[in-house]
Amino acid sequence: MSRGLFITKPVAPAGHVDAGEPVEGSLQGEATLKRSLTATQLVMLGIGAVIGAGIFVLSGHAAAEHAGPAIVLSFIVAGFACALAGLCYAEFSAMLPVSGSAYSYSYATLGEFVAWFIGWNLVLEYLFAASTVAVGWSGYLNSLLTTFGMGLPASLSAAPLNMVDGAFVYTGGLVNLPAVVIVAALSGLCYVGITQSAFINTIIVAIKVVVITLFVAFAAKYVNPDNWVPFVPENQGPGKYGIDGVIRGASVVFFAYIGFDAVSTAAGEAKNPQRDMPIGILGSLVICTIIYIIVSGVLTGLLPYHMLSTPKPVATALEAYPALGWLKLVVEVGAIAGLSSVILVMLMGQPRIFYSMAKDGLLPKFFAKVHPKFQTPYVGTIIVGVFACILAGLFPINLLGELVSMGTLLAFATVCVGVLILRNTRPDLPRPFRVPLAIVVCPLGAAACLYLFWKPFAEHWHLMTGWTAIGMLIYFGYGYHNSKLRKAAGGKA
Repeated sequence: MSRGLFITKPVAPAGHVDAGEPVEGSLQGEATLKRSLTATQLVMLGIGAVIGAGIFVLSGHAAAEHAGPAIVLSFIVAGFACALAGLCYAEFSAMLPVSGSAYSYSYATLGEFVAWFIGWNLVLEYLFAASTVAVGWSGYLNSLLTTFGMGLPASLSAAPLNMVDGAFVYTGGLVNLPAVVIVAALSGLCYVGITQSAFINTIIVAIKVVVITLFVAFAAKYVNPDNWVPFVPENQGPGKYGIDGVIRGASVVFFAYIGFDAVSTAAGEAKNPQRDMPIGILGSLVICTIIYIIVSGVLTGLLPYHMLSTPKPVATALEAYPALGWLKLVVEVGAIAGLSSVILVMLMGQPRIFYSMAKDGLLPKFFAKVHPKFQTPYVGTIIVGVFACILAGLFPINLLGELVSMGTLLAFATVCVGVLILRNTRPDLPRPFRVPLAIVVCPLGAAACLYLFWKPFAEHWHLMTGWTAIGMLIYFGYGYHNSKLRKAAGGKA
């Protein structure tokens, strides 16, 4: 049995897809999704997934509770780890242009059991991230409505459950209605088709980039350099200020970067994946890192860092300057648009991972059903939408954020290791994009991701362990016995 757990999936050269010759049972064997996305759309998908929660929600908390003005360094640290992983993603996605992201890459290099483990962690990244960001979206929407005297009552705009000292506590609310509505609406958009979703996402990305540009251009005039002193506040305990706080802050704001690998989940729908996937992944990552550094610098310059621990830090900073009241309103609109695009891309990514896992027999067949008209994994989209609505309606934004980052960091580390393994086991495969200095970049990327993973895991190990246990029950109860790859090997692998 132990040997069968690590059976790897055959890999066919990427050219088979373009030549219309998918190899049955291999990673190039899926040819049922519509290839319609260009490099520009892939970059926009990446920016749509990344720019949002990091700037509009998490930046203030990370600055106030962990890094102070040095939150700029936290974004650089997190961006560096993502860049190393991004190079590895680019090699894999150009070589294996299929849906499934790190799940599919792990199946080809580290075996089925590891692939399942990573796929299960990706559920944390996409499903729970969509729900988490939806709660932040609800907060900004209600803030905007309150400006016009139309704010919703707390019973319909806040989560009814919270976690205090490891136990769930009832807050008195009924349901976070706006969060449920936005998830339902965007799930419907994903149901209709990825081309339509990508078009809407491009419009949303344009809006929030304009808003961020306005924020930097006008708010920079009010920056007080004294708010940056000391740049790295004195250490006040584990994970709070000092260099340790910078690193802890990096693990928090890592949530802000999780969307870039959503580009790789759309590899099966890219027109020219060998060329466009590296452009989409690395292009979106570079652009977003630069934006984060600039915005976090302006934000901590506007207001003392300890005053930024709010669900809407950018709006909070602008409230201190009456002359920028108009900009606060614009930012709230931009945040609503920005968080919408993050939710959209997360809801697009998760069904496609389920699709790949179901095609391999590790999940029930209905997850692999493709709509005859829209050519989307519609059953998975509906199921993901329902669960995301439940999570968004019941839980607060801070409950699942750390778990999302942990699941993502494990996936990134696995991809880094996988590149080196496949270089040794299949050196014959064409690699349209190659990681430069892979012997250095890959181990360094894996080490950086695992180090950042350990920071939140030390506090939330029981939650991560529980989630992993549920995944193992599903795999050994269903996936192991229904694996198409194992059946094709006569059950002896």
